[in-house]
Amino acid sequence: MAIYLTKESKVLVQGMTGGEGMKHTRRMLAAGTDVVGGVNPRKAGRTVDFDDRAVPVFGSVREGIDATGADVTVVFVPPAFAKAAVDEAADAGIALAVVITEGIPVHDSVAFHAYATARGTRIIGPNCPGLITPGQSNAGIIPADITKPGRIGLVSKSGTLTYQLMYELRDIGFSTCVGIGGDPVVGTTHIDCLAAFQDDPDTELIVLIGEIGGDAEERAAAYIREHVTKPVIGYIAGFTAPEGKTMGHAGAIVSGSSGTAQAKKEALEAAGVRVGGTPTETAQLVLAVLEAAA
Repeated sequence: MAIYLTKESKVLVQGMTGGEGMKHTRRMLAAGTDVVGGVNPRKAGRTVDFDDRAVPVFGSVREGIDATGADVTVVFVPPAFAKAAVDEAADAGIALAVVITEGIPVHDSVAFHAYATARGTRIIGPNCPGLITPGQSNAGIIPADITKPGRIGLVSKSGTLTYQLMYELRDIGFSTCVGIGGDPVVGTTHIDCLAAFQDDPDTELIVLIGEIGGDAEERAAAYIREHVTKPVIGYIAGFTAPEGKTMGHAGAIVSGSSGTAQAKKEALEAAGVRVGGTPTETAQLVLAVLEAAA
């Protein structure tokens, strides 16, 4: 089992013919992802060769869906065009849009999130690494060769910390790893993923990675307390971040007493979540919980 992405997922890539799109489409294909087409109105009708796979280019998301039955799109288009790309995908009825692009204006993210949600499209991102169900499908830029299928579900604001925890827990493996992105507005939240992992019979334990800024982790803690029965292990990045300075993601900024790593850690621990002091300690907590349950 998995959440949001499986081996049956058929993936379009908006921006496939650009530099980043080409590079990561090749990596997705190598991971076993069923990439069924790219989208570029200026190159419609062509095919792009990726090693042993020729991938067609469609003029629109609608054309791609009609021709292939695609249900996922990965968006690699520049920030200025991201809103139009997501709106187009939502209008076409795509089920899942994974928005890799960083630097999208917040008002654009707010607008396309509302627009897509109203049309039944789930957004992951923006400014995210995407998601991977190891051994089945990879939609985005997460390295596919650093872990294996297993029983841990991972939801993370941070791309690089996603990769580190995947690697440190590679001997156990993961059901699905979701990088939700660290912008102030994201489509899929910690809570969405917690609910999905709670309902996934093959996810035994959930790892939640947060960071300074906002109150997403506090809200996740409240949700865990009321709705999650599976063990959750947490990690919060940014304990040493200076107040008022943006760190990494646009959303990772501490303002006064709001959004601090300590406040998030305390909220999670109050909900029964064990929180590691470092990524390695977090991985050790996961192993300890799984061994105790064995």
